[in-house]
Amino acid sequence: MNIFELTNKYLNQGKQMVIVSVVSKEGNGPATVGQKMLILPGNEGYGTVGGGALEFTAREYCKNILDTKKSETKTYLLNENKVLKDTTSLPMACGGKVTLFYEYLGPKEFIYIFGAGHVGQALVNVLSTLNYHITVIDERQEIIDQFIGGDEVVCIPFKDYITKYGIKEDSYVIACTPSHTYDYVVMDQILEKELRPKYFGMLCSKKKLKEYIDKVYETHGKDINLENFYAPVGLNIGGGSPEEIAISITAEILAHSYNKPNQSHMRHTNYETHHYFKKG
Repeated sequence: MNIFELTNKYLNQGKQMVIVSVVSKEGNGPATVGQKMLILPGNEGYGTVGGGALEFTAREYCKNILDTKKSETKTYLLNENKVLKDTTSLPMACGGKVTLFYEYLGPKEFIYIFGAGHVGQALVNVLSTLNYHITVIDERQEIIDQFIGGDEVVCIPFKDYITKYGIKEDSYVIACTPSHTYDYVVMDQILEKELRPKYFGMLCSKKKLKEYIDKVYETHGKDINLENFYAPVGLNIGGGSPEEIAISITAEILAHSYNKPNQSHMRHTNYETHHYFKKG
């Protein structure tokens, strides 16, 4: 497969990647304008931008692009003995100058929805209009069979999914299973395995939340970090239908993603009883 075919294949699989292209060249050097290189997480790569220190540096910089998910250009001077403004000097003797374009491709965020019921379906209907890679997990085959949408829809017990696959670091996780017991199982497994989603939202009442937190402290100790835990999940917009709940959760995810402060949520509110509750 060529790079374009591989790019299409990996995009369909929901993978993140960076396409590095040589967009300009002055003087001598191994790069040729138009050369491309595809880099995946883990530094797996295809193609070339000329080899040597230039390519090594480009591969390493792709780690930053995969982290920020932002495309950018960088100019390199292929001469370690010279310094030019807005360029990076490399240990090469060619003497030329090369500009590379780093293009991020892939989902903006990864979202895991535990529970394919009414709220899970409504969530996918809303989230699928945005640039997210959505995985839906439920252990009820009849519910999975009628589910519409989602990039991955998996029929497996909730605990087994986390044990087998885990979740991506800095992802978003929503627990809206058919049972409060299962919701807690998802939360407990994330804490037990020390997984690090940037956001974990749970669909529950404040009364049920108190029971969850009591159990978490009993199991994991009161020093457990719950700063990424949002419950009851979603901004307080007033509605209670699955569609309205889905919009409120999506709004909270977007507010978190864009780092908008002072949103109404349960995060980091510690009462004397050591319980966390949603504000407002």
